[in-house]
Amino acid sequence: MAKITYVEHSGTEHVVDVANGLTVMEGARDNNIPGIEADCGGACACSTCHVYIDPSWVEKLPAKDDMEEDMLDFAYEPNPATSRLTCQIKVTDALDGLRVQMPEKQI
Repeated sequence: MAKITYVEHSGTEHVVDVANGLTVMEGARDNNIPGIEADCGGACACSTCHVYIDPSWVEKLPAKDDMEEDMLDFAYEPNPATSRLTCQIKVTDALDGLRVQMPEKQI
């Protein structure tokens, strides 16, 4: 289990425990975190679970694959260094303390 902090665009923080094996997106969905819409349900077919990863965590996460890179082109104001789709990040104990910031909106 990992404690993940989801930060809304307004700055409101939500700290929740997310079970190993779920995705960061599923953790947000299951805990009713606003700002992550996840329209495709985690199939990496949209960009509505886009977040900015805290810079201190970027290198600790698995690299983006080509499909995620392509879908990020459709995200609202993606940042090449910190943008990720939360449906593509599997939760493990190693993610304990992860912080993600939601963009102003999802598109």
